[in-house]
Amino acid sequence: MERMTQSTPLGRVTLTGTNRRSTHRISTMRRYESYAISYCFEGDGFYRDANGLDVTIKPGDMILVFPQLAHMYGSRRGQWWSEYYLCFEGPVFDLWVKNGLLDMARPVLHLSPVDYWLGQFQSVRSETRTAVFRPSILEVCRLQQVLAEAIWSQEIGAISPRDMDWVSRACALLEEDLEREKKMPSVAKKLGCSYEGFRKRFTRIVGISPAKYRDTRIIERACRLMQEQNLTNKEIAYRLGFCDEFHFSHRFKQIMGKSPQRFRRSIPSRMTDA
Repeated sequence: MERMTQSTPLGRVTLTGTNRRSTHRISTMRRYESYAISYCFEGDGFYRDANGLDVTIKPGDMILVFPQLAHMYGSRRGQWWSEYYLCFEGPVFDLWVKNGLLDMARPVLHLSPVDYWLGQFQSVRSETRTAVFRPSILEVCRLQQVLAEAIWSQEIGAISPRDMDWVSRACALLEEDLEREKKMPSVAKKLGCSYEGFRKRFTRIVGISPAKYRDTRIIERACRLMQEQNLTNKEIAYRLGFCDEFHFSHRFKQIMGKSPQRFRRSIPSRMTDA
């Protein structure tokens, strides 16, 4: 068990640890002051709460405990389970709940493969163990990243390792030569499939079409050009292969939700040498 005490404006991870082959069983409802995650990686358990949920917990199940929600969980009578747990608190996680990203009605998510997700939860602590500056803020940000991936995996269904390898190759191809036009059928050919098969499989896994994915990467490149080189819209449109400045501005607003001019106004003024 490792305690975390340093606070940040976003929140903090307060406690992490592992219970192996535990037979500990809570027989009455309890309430936590903070959030907690329990990830079962061996054995069998249960979870119940004041909302009426009563479920069996199997390896790969993540329990998310909400502050002040009466609940109980642990190994079943006569059995054992192994869990990795994290306790955390802070306004950034309250914001996740307010916006429906963390749902009290769905406190149990199944995340597999087990070895991968156990490593993800453990990385919240281990990735920042040797950090010198602001380790707590890095833990909070890392935990949010892991939670985001967990939610995303539920939305699109379980992704097989084969699909993950395939989509990684597809994304790499789509991100090549952003300053040149790329035909989607040519990308599909390199992946050994038809364009329609490529489009459907990519959209199922990523949640957006291949063309939209590439457009997003192109506009991200445009944002960097504005910040790093202060190029005009016309110069950026020419460099990134748009037919004209109007077409570039239209696509930029579609992706970013604001015009290039409005985006430029949000860029901090450059520091100049004295």
